[in-house]
Amino acid sequence: MKVSVAEIEARSKAALIAHGAGETQAAAVAHAVGRAEALGNVICGLYYLESYCIQLKSGRVNGTVDPVVSHPRPGAVLVDAKFGFAQPAFAAGLPKAVEAAGTNGVVTLAVAHAHTCTSLGYFTEQIAAQGLIAIGATNASPVVAPPGGNKAVIGTNPFAMSVPGDGKLAMHFDFSTSAVALGKITMAKAAGESIPLGWAVDAEGNPTTDPEAALKGALVSAGGYKGWGLGLMVELLAAGMTGSVNSLDVSGLKLPDGPPHGLGQFYILMDPGTYHADFADRFARVAAAVAAQDGARIPGADRHEMTEVDVPDALWELVLRLSA
Repeated sequence: MKVSVAEIEARSKAALIAHGAGETQAAAVAHAVGRAEALGNVICGLYYLESYCIQLKSGRVNGTVDPVVSHPRPGAVLVDAKFGFAQPAFAAGLPKAVEAAGTNGVVTLAVAHAHTCTSLGYFTEQIAAQGLIAIGATNASPVVAPPGGNKAVIGTNPFAMSVPGDGKLAMHFDFSTSAVALGKITMAKAAGESIPLGWAVDAEGNPTTDPEAALKGALVSAGGYKGWGLGLMVELLAAGMTGSVNSLDVSGLKLPDGPPHGLGQFYILMDPGTYHADFADRFARVAAAVAAQDGARIPGADRHEMTEVDVPDALWELVLRLSA
């Protein structure tokens, strides 16, 4: 059925409040849910709402806590989410980080001890909307094994980058460093479908097309050793720089009970005019070379934002029950 993004956001906010979130916290998370759906990122949209609600009830996420913002150094802003949602924690630290970037040219924003941020690009695009180049990293529960291995060590560990343009993003990409998002494996299992080779290994470390075997085994990194190295770097930034937990210390992100996620997000904010005024010209040179080739594109350049989206009937019925 067709549902407006505005209705999705309103119902999501009502569901979160009904399950124990505060007004401000619920609004921040619901906006992220609606934004994901508007961009067709269904895995990070309503697909997560039930989990948020269940974990609010179980106490795995604190829905009413106020994040604490500190400024340990001129070029560094730290937000302690205090085991609450990542969205309100980021919102609390962003103004201070943007202000510091204006003074220092480059600043880092660390969000510590947070619930899964779900769509990492949702945050980097907000930084870019302030005219700053944004790089983001976050970790997740362990589902990715090292090349040649069969035991998960790191999460899908997304990496995102957003570049400001003239009234819109000039470039935007957001991808897991695993070969595929875990949600695609679970969705394939629910649909009774196989998965392509190269997505995962079974419990013995053998490549598999069976989603159930993959869930008992581990995902693999995108690009083999290259993706593995990037995923490890994301782990070091998200956990090491923020003082948050390693992927190894987090149980499944959607499990109803258990310790809070306690994950970290690490962002780098850069003023493109810090060293010279030619950044836009340099980017335009590359963009023109890409545009001259049929079928080629700059990542994120043709994103289409919808105001109304298709939602499976069963999922929308669930949303209505959660928000009743």
